[in-house]
Amino acid sequence: MRPKQWVKNVFIFAALVFDLQLFRIQSFLNTAIGAVFFSLVASSVYILNDLADMEKDRQHPVKCKRPLAAGLLSPHAAVIAALSLLAVSFAGAFILNWRFGLLLTFYLGLNLLYSFFLKHIPIIDVLVLASFYVIRVAAGVSLITVQRFSPWLFVCTTLIALFIGLGKRRAELVLLAEDANSHRKVLDGYTIPFLDQLIIIVSGTTIVAYSLYTFSAANLPENHLMMLTIPFVLYGIFRYLYLINVKDEGGAPEEIVLRDWPFIVNMLLWGFTSIAVLYFFT
Repeated sequence: MRPKQWVKNVFIFAALVFDLQLFRIQSFLNTAIGAVFFSLVASSVYILNDLADMEKDRQHPVKCKRPLAAGLLSPHAAVIAALSLLAVSFAGAFILNWRFGLLLTFYLGLNLLYSFFLKHIPIIDVLVLASFYVIRVAAGVSLITVQRFSPWLFVCTTLIALFIGLGKRRAELVLLAEDANSHRKVLDGYTIPFLDQLIIIVSGTTIVAYSLYTFSAANLPENHLMMLTIPFVLYGIFRYLYLINVKDEGGAPEEIVLRDWPFIVNMLLWGFTSIAVLYFFT
C-alpha cells in the first residue's frame, strides 16, 4: 500500500489553505476525508502495479524487497485487498461529493492507462505523472466551495510535479546505470544530459511562475507579503537539485520529504509563512 506515498496527497489541501478555509471545520473535514479516500485508491493502484511488475521488480536492487516481489505476500491476497480498497473508496467518494468521485474515477483510469501503456513512452510518462498532482489539487477544489482559489496554483503544481518527476527519472538512470532499460523500458528514451536540460528548464520556469503568482494573483493580499515565501521555494528547488545531482538521491521523492531534515524544515517554514500571510497579515 506504500503509506509513505500518501504524503503526496497534501496537494489536496491546496484549495482549502489558499481559499482561506483552513479553519472552517466542515471544509477541513471534507478535504481530510477526501484525502483518505484518495490515499486508499492510490494504494490499490500500487498493489496492482506490483502485481503487474512482480517479475521485473525481483531483478531491481531496491524494488526486490517489495512484499509481492519478495514472496512475502500472495498475489491472491493482493488482488482481494486492491478490489476491497477500491470498493470502499469509491462508495465513500461519491457519497462525499459526486464531482470528487468523478475525479477519483478519472485518476484511477489514467493511473491504469499509465501503468500498462503510458509509462513506457518517454516524456509522456513524466507529463502524466505531473497530471496526477494536478488532479489532486482539482479534487481538493471539488470538495469545497471555492471563492478565491487562483489558477496560478495549477500552473505551479504542474511545474513542481514535472520537476520532481524528471528528478526521479534521473535518479533511476544513475542507480541502474547500464541495466536501466531491463528494469524500466522508458529509461531507454532518456539520457542524463537530456534530463538535466529538462530539469534546468522546468526548475527555472517554476521559480518564475511562483514569483509571478506571489505578486500578481488576484486572491492574495494586496500588501504583496506573499513574496516573502519566494526564498523558501528557491531553497527547496536548490536543495532537491543538490540531492539528485550530488547525493544521487531523488528516486523516491517521498523519502526526501520524510527524511531530509533541511528540506522538511524549509517546507514547514514555507507553510507557516504562507498561512501567516494569508490569514493574519492581509
